[in-house]
Formats: sequence, structure tokens, C-alpha cells
Amino acid sequence: MLKDTEGCLAVAEAVALCRPAMICAYPNAAQARIVECLAQLARSGELRNCEFLNVDSDFAAMSIAAGASAAGARTYTVAASQGLLLMADAVHSAAGLGLPVVMTVSNCAVGVPIHVWNDHTDSMSMRDSGWIQLYADTRQEALDLHIQGFRLAEALSCPVMVCVDGLMLAHAYARVDVPSQAQVDDFLPPLKSRRIADPANPVSVGSALPSDAFMEMRYLLHHKQLRALKLIPQLASEFMAHFDRPAGGLLHTHLTDDAETIVVALGPVNGAIREVVDLLREDGVRIGSVSVRSFRPFPLLALRDVLQNAKRVLVMERALAVGLGGILSDGVRESAAGLTLNTYAVIAGLGGRDVTLTSLKQLFEDATLDELEQVTFLDLNADLVARELEREAPVGQPIPRSRWD
Repeated sequence: MLKDTEGCLAVAEAVALCRPAMICAYPNAAQARIVECLAQLARSGELRNCEFLNVDSDFAAMSIAAGASAAGARTYTVAASQGLLLMADAVHSAAGLGLPVVMTVSNCAVGVPIHVWNDHTDSMSMRDSGWIQLYADTRQEALDLHIQGFRLAEALSCPVMVCVDGLMLAHAYARVDVPSQAQVDDFLPPLKSRRIADPANPVSVGSALPSDAFMEMRYLLHHKQLRALKLIPQLASEFMAHFDRPAGGLLHTHLTDDAETIVVALGPVNGAIREVVDLLREDGVRIGSVSVRSFRPFPLLALRDVLQNAKRVLVMERALAVGLGGILSDGVRESAAGLTLNTYAVIAGLGGRDVTLTSLKQLFEDATLDELEQVTFLDLNADLVARELEREAPVGQPIPRSRWD
């Protein structure tokens, strides 16, 4: 059914259609509307056989989610920004225990200064936790990836993050196609958990592990991700057959067959990238783009196939590895190992800063001439940075009293 709705409400409807038995969350500005909608559905009885718990912190939310999942319940939670960092301990535990929790991450900046606008710093901080990470380009895909996410998590007994750009996809309105309950039930069977806490057959969960077995446990997390590389495209094909629209998969390409320059990115910025690519194509520039849907596991071989004949790859980063540069770039460079092409990392849109078509067009034109630094900061206010550096120098001198007035 087509309807105009807010991104958060579309996600909430998708989650409800998946028939979770436990929802626990601590509301945050970036994702509170998801929590509110699910709470109303549970209170009204529209969401049946589901316990909804308001908790006192994000750490509590993930801890309860882990316990519920271990007891055999289809479990969902949501986090954003500092809240995701607060639950880090339990996030790693859920992966290590092989619990098929699904979590929406409404991506927002973290750190000082306090910020509620979008970038990918929060979810990138959990990239090595063992969770599968799927990134949505559109509000429709945000809805669809949650349905696929439950199926994926339960098939592998592995937790899944569906990453949705906060205050962009999450809160803006758009027309989406909400499936029927019968359609979702046909695609997503009832949960048959492999890890159930049974009082009649007690076992230790999350106990201490000796060093001679720890590496093997970490390898098992890695192995699940390798299995996901095959399962994610299969689920995307099944989803297309059930719902008659594409969603998910490892990556999506746009005009890459003959492209000399290829732009790689995560999330909704791909829409602006494709628009600029189309404009440059009209001018005869051989450029294309790749939208990575699965960041963990990273589609090394699939991306390598796309990059085979390119001369350069431009990686748009919505997070910064301080002291190094890009994060998405690491996977792209590994995909391109042995290929002869230049790789550029572009840090863009941190803290929700607009990534404009004008800036992208100039950036892509400079890239085609190989006139970029290895790490470029798009639209950086160089004057502001210079003033701050001048104010801080010389290092080690007494701080003027006027600084404290």
C-alpha cells in the first residue's frame, strides 16, 4: 500500500509487520519517533504478542535485548549517536553470543561538541563488533531492509544493524510502499532460535573463555559474515520476487560498465552522486557510481569486479578515522589490491553538513584530472581552521587571562 509517511514511522511499521516478541529501547532525538510508534502499536493491541519495555539507558536496552533473544524471542531495539557508544559492551556481547537481534541505527555524529545531525561515526565505531551492517539509500529501502534484516539475522544467528541516516531518512516524509502482513509472513517465517535459554537444560551463557579457544570464537564471527556474502544477494532476489521491487543486496551500480572514474559511497548521499554523474555523462565524462549496501560483511569481490577497468576510484566518507583519513576507503583499497588505479578518500558531510551538487560536480571534475589529495575534506572552511590554529600557537605558552574572562 502506497502512503506518505515519515521515515521513522515507515521503519516502525516494517518492524511491527515482522512480529517481534520483545522491543526495548531508550528514546533519542534521532530515533524517538520509531520508539513512540511501536509503543502505541503495542499499547493498542495492533502489535500482538509483543512486550514493549521502556528502559533507563541504551546499555539497558541492548542488555535486555540480548537476554530476550537468548530466551528465543524475536527481538528489536534502536540506537543512535552517543547511545550506541554507551551500549558498546552489550553490542559486542550480542554478536559473540550469536543472538539474532535486529537494531536500527539512526546515524548521527558523536563526541564534542554535542550534535544531533547526521554522519556515520556512530555505526562505524561498531564495524568490528561482529554485527552485520546494512545501509539504506532511501526511506523505502529503510523499510525493506528491516524485513530482510530479521530473515538474515535468524538464518545466520547473527545480529544485524540497519543503518538509516538520522534526521534525513529518519524524519523526512516520502511516499513508501508498505507491504501487507500476509506478504511479510510469507517472506519471514516464525523464529526458530538456535540459542534458547531453557531452565530444564541449563547452560552457561557468556562465560569466561580460555585463550586457546578465543581466536576460534572470533573466527566463527568472521565465518558468519562470509556466509552472509552469499545469503544477502539471495535474500534480495527473494524479496524482489515477493514484493516486486528491488532492495538490499551487496551493492548497486550506476553507469560503471565503461567508467574511468567510479565514486563509492554509503547511504542517501548516493542520490546526489548519481544526479551529478548523470550531468557529467551528458558532457562526455566517463564516470559512474557504486552504492555499498552491505558494509559488514564488505563485498570485496563484488566491488573488485566493478573496479576492474577503472582508472580511479573516489570514496565518499561520512565518517573520519582521525589521524588516518577514510574508513570505507579501507575496504575499497583492499578490493582494488593489485589493480592499477588511483584511490582518493573524500571526507564529506560530517555533522550533517550539506553535500551540494555544485561541490560534488567540482570534486568529480578535479578527480578526473587526478588533482585531489589522497585525503580531501570537501567544503572545509580553511579560514576558520587557520584562525583556530593561530589562536592555539605557540604551544606551551601561558594562556592569556583574557581567554578565561
